[in-house]
Amino acid sequence: MAALVAAGLAVGDGGAPPAPSIPATGIYAAVFFDPGRSIGESLADQRTDFDLSFQVTVVGPTAEKVRWGGQRVRAALHAPLAVAGRTAWRPEELGGPPIQRDDDVSPPLYYLPVQYRLQSTS
Repeated sequence: MAALVAAGLAVGDGGAPPAPSIPATGIYAAVFFDPGRSIGESLADQRTDFDLSFQVTVVGPTAEKVRWGGQRVRAALHAPLAVAGRTAWRPEELGGPPIQRDDDVSPPLYYLPVQYRLQSTS
């Protein structure tokens, strides 16, 4: 989430960020994390490796603005992430469905969910 904020995006954990943080452009990113899992790194079953999947959903008032936000997310997550006390691989983009329009809200919003996987070791 820190990498996305550093890229200038308004970010919410598990949903939209609080209303005052959503910029006038109406573009924000909602990040959804799974609980992750520890992985045995050797036959001795030392559990120092970890992987985590997460989804970044970019939301905005137009499809064009959502594409712009999606590119900001990709740029922010392209470099390896810094995690204190761990070595992290570059996030792996797993893809997602195309941009969709949500007509259940007024005015309608567009959204683009993209899934990633992150691995690290101590």
